[in-house]
Amino acid sequence: MAKYISILRGINVGGNRKILMKDLKSLYEGLGFSMVETYIQSGNVIFESGQELSTMELEVKIQQSIAETFGFDVTVIVRTAEEWSEIIAKSPFWKETDVDIEKLHLTILKQIPSPELVMEIKGMKFQPDRFEILGSDVFVYCENGYGRTKITNDFFEKKLKIPASTRNWKTVMKLHELVVRN
Repeated sequence: MAKYISILRGINVGGNRKILMKDLKSLYEGLGFSMVETYIQSGNVIFESGQELSTMELEVKIQQSIAETFGFDVTVIVRTAEEWSEIIAKSPFWKETDVDIEKLHLTILKQIPSPELVMEIKGMKFQPDRFEILGSDVFVYCENGYGRTKITNDFFEKKLKIPASTRNWKTVMKLHELVVRN
């Protein structure tokens, strides 16, 4: 059985698009997934699947089921356990010796953005905040905190024209811990 992490964008924010985690877990189990575990209320789900589906097919299946069950569309991004480990290993800021984990974030893109759009924003400066786009992942380091930066999830969605969802590094590491255990 393959292990996965799915990231849902924009649920349970400000009392909107509410999904109880127990209901989300039941939905995933109803789709035939096993070992389903949610982490915090923002829509992080670890699960196993024996189905012969790509991550893109899993995203579509989960998104459609959420829309049918809860009545609203939610962006779902799925990564394998191996891909999640690779994300952590390639983080340019995580490797820095004086990194403050409280300032590190990961914006997960639904797909790899067009090189032209990446080039357009690559030279933009938001000092002291920094970002680096590697494939379908954006590593963000916010010196003054994520709440004060201009390089937010919305910024990347607008500039790269791709759905995305952002998690702080503590969540990234906890999801890794949950998906690799056993």
